[in-house]
Amino acid sequence: MSSQLNITVFSGSTRSASINKVLAKRAAAIVEEQGAVANYIDLRDYSMPLYDGDLEIDAGYPKAAAALKAILQASDGYIIASPEYNGSLSAVLKNTIDWLTRNEDAGTDISAFKNKTALLLSAAPGNLGGLRGLSHLRTILTNLGSIVVPEQLAIPKSFQAFGEDGSLLEPAQASMLQNFSKNFIELTSRIQ
Repeated sequence: MSSQLNITVFSGSTRSASINKVLAKRAAAIVEEQGAVANYIDLRDYSMPLYDGDLEIDAGYPKAAAALKAILQASDGYIIASPEYNGSLSAVLKNTIDWLTRNEDAGTDISAFKNKTALLLSAAPGNLGGLRGLSHLRTILTNLGSIVVPEQLAIPKSFQAFGEDGSLLEPAQASMLQNFSKNFIELTSRIQ
């Protein structure tokens, strides 16, 4: 495995106690174990206004969007741990994606996503573990040219799923996260 493979890992939540941040950090640790570089980011550090075309023209492209876009453009792939809000992805994640598909000239630019591999994860307190939201996220990212791997992990009953150290308590789930992350790194390496 090339130690130069660069994977950006983040949660679709800005909440401090987000269980999806715990999941994202666990995935980042596995990426590092696989010999790749994991760049964990927190969307809270990249606050952006709600996307509005008039605001974009009047105020310009947000500095936070430009900074985050540069990180994703430099990545070989990315892992998102997405919470499920009302059967879909979070507003902050959708807004982030919307801004990252724009540019300084108020035009469309999908370079942060195009031809990047993506692994989707979710943890939610319900019985489906965020699975419904992942299908919406998959559709969006595929439309933007990302290579979204077929494997995905949804952790149900998430508040009981993790140990204090962030590890998954259920051996089958821990094994799936390990295997899916490993397969994702191998695919990303082959594509790059």
